[in-house]
Amino acid sequence: MKKLFSKFIFWLLGWKVVGTQKYPKKSLVIAAPHTSNWDFIIGRCYAYIIGIVPKYLIKSELFLPIIGNFFKWNGGIPVYRDSKNNVVDQISEIYKSSEDFILGVSPEGTRKRVEKWKTGFYHIAINSSIPILLLKLDYKSKEIGVFYEFYPTGDFKKDMKFIESQYKDSVGKIPENYNPKIF
Repeated sequence: MKKLFSKFIFWLLGWKVVGTQKYPKKSLVIAAPHTSNWDFIIGRCYAYIIGIVPKYLIKSELFLPIIGNFFKWNGGIPVYRDSKNNVVDQISEIYKSSEDFILGVSPEGTRKRVEKWKTGFYHIAINSSIPILLLKLDYKSKEIGVFYEFYPTGDFKKDMKFIESQYKDSVGKIPENYNPKIF
């Protein structure tokens, strides 16, 4: 039912799925650009269409009664930003103890324009020995999908420059809120 409804939404809005639809059992998906609340809706529809159930990080303040249950049911993992939690280590432990675990993150960390991306995703992938799947939400072409499966080399600067180059032409819903600069 969710898949059919999502396909209808994509048809209605003119979106299409591109790229690979086969995900490794353990992978970390970075989705960019992230400039609007619509990104969540488009991303969830995409996941339903291709048949995956990724987890995702979301600020704990949104885990209110009722809506919080929806986020948990739908794969949300609360991030408590007001305390010193080592999210990289926590998520790395989940990868190590799980047989299947797909995590989707928005490395910008917010819908507002940022000076640079958060790079915790990279450290999680390195610590967990998993690939990073590069997923693009391009509002100009109305395409969403994984266009590259990247295995980090451990050379942080080189890898970040490569990832940055892959997203430089992406267009968010609110283009002025997107900065493809990682560092």
